[in-house]
Amino acid sequence: MENDAMTIMVNDEDGNEVEFRVITKLDIEDNEYVIVVPEDEKDYDEAVVLRIDKDSEGNDVLVTVDDDEFNMVQEAYYTLFDDE
Repeated sequence: MENDAMTIMVNDEDGNEVEFRVITKLDIEDNEYVIVVPEDEKDYDEAVVLRIDKDSEGNDVLVTVDDDEFNMVQEAYYTLFDDE
C-alpha cells in the first residue's frame, strides 16, 4: 500500500463501498497495518485497524484483525503518537 494514501475504499459486510480516511500506517512485527476511520466521522472513536496482506497475485488486501492484534496496534499507536 502506498504510504501517501489519504483515503481508501472498503466493501462492508453488505458489499457496499465505504470510504475511509487513513489516520496512519504502521509496521509492526513484519506486518503492515492501517488505522482508518469512516470519512464522515469527526473523531477517532470509530477507528478500525486493518492488516495489509498480499493475495496470491501479490496485490494488497485489507484484512480485519482480532482483539489481540487490535490491542497491539493500538498500544503501538499510543506509544508513537500520545503527545499529539
